[in-house]
Amino acid sequence: MSVALLARAGVLEQPEIERTAAAIAAIQRPDGSIPWFHGDKTDPWDHVEAAMALDAVGRAGPAQGAYRWLAERQNGDGSWHANYADTPEGAAEPTDKTKDANFTAYVAVGVYHHWLVTRDGRFLTELWPTVRQAVEFVLELQRPDGAIRWNPDADEALLTGSSSIYQALRCAVAIADRMGEPRLALEWTEAALRLGRAVAAAGGFGADDSGVFAPKDRYSMDWYYPVLGTALRGRAATERIDAGWDRFVVPGLGTRCVDDRPWVTGGETFELCIALWAVGRAEQARGLLADVRHLRAEDGLYWTGYVYADSAVWPAEKTSWTAGSMLLALAVLGGEPATRTVFAGDALPAALPGRLAPRADPVRTADEWLTVSAYDARSARTA
Repeated sequence: MSVALLARAGVLEQPEIERTAAAIAAIQRPDGSIPWFHGDKTDPWDHVEAAMALDAVGRAGPAQGAYRWLAERQNGDGSWHANYADTPEGAAEPTDKTKDANFTAYVAVGVYHHWLVTRDGRFLTELWPTVRQAVEFVLELQRPDGAIRWNPDADEALLTGSSSIYQALRCAVAIADRMGEPRLALEWTEAALRLGRAVAAAGGFGADDSGVFAPKDRYSMDWYYPVLGTALRGRAATERIDAGWDRFVVPGLGTRCVDDRPWVTGGETFELCIALWAVGRAEQARGLLADVRHLRAEDGLYWTGYVYADSAVWPAEKTSWTAGSMLLALAVLGGEPATRTVFAGDALPAALPGRLAPRADPVRTADEWLTVSAYDARSARTA
């Protein structure tokens, strides 16, 4: 059923989607880790992205294995290291011991997405301590201005990472409510709203640079992540997308990673497609997905990028997370409910008031999605 929903996006046929899902599953190691590709590294954020893609196509068992790997690898302070070396048995020792706040927070998005797919309360209870410790680590890094320091050893906050963390905190609040933790849910809601306001202020069209976030605007992620992370909706979101479109999107090829290089990348293109869907531009998203088909390999995976000035695929690698982000883009376009929930934003708690606009394809149905009226009221009180 899940694969059929993704095929409804009108971009790939079911056998093609199944081939991509099987290729991601084949990269997963026996311990549950999902490296970029065999012999490279596993990082917690991309690991979750690939696990979410597996859930979106109905492979809940491998996704559970991925989340259990995170639970088993979590540091005592709630964090994870940035990278772990890949071996045939699984992820070995960390190769980069940086404790990245965004990498740590994203488990909440993945675990909540998994619960929405499976409604497996036992598994949610099992992973709840992991999510709670991760969120507590991240919130220790929140500054008075609402932004999240990107790691414990730096005061610098990043717009891309903070945008993603805002989405993660919203999912964490939903989990805390499900776990019967109203105090935590309220504390996390207040923290999420402080962060969301900081992201929205920096990401709004025409906003001046207050110095809250480190300048990284040459990267396309800094352009669309305030939308992808659900902080911007409505006019603010569409104006931001329009303002950067000609700088980052190459007609017929996809989205640049950075604005000063002739290099389009699959991951950024697929994530932009999710952001486009979230602001009601599904047809534009489908067009981009069709444009970037040139990155698709015969095994169903996707090359990381293409240097169009040299007519060359570069680097010569096909990553699990690139394919995973493509499946998630198909999921929102095709109507897969769980994936729509976590990326739409209007059915998550801690929404920024006045920033959500209805789409032509409503994302909430009474029998599939949680009722969040209590959080709507809470958001209004604390905004």
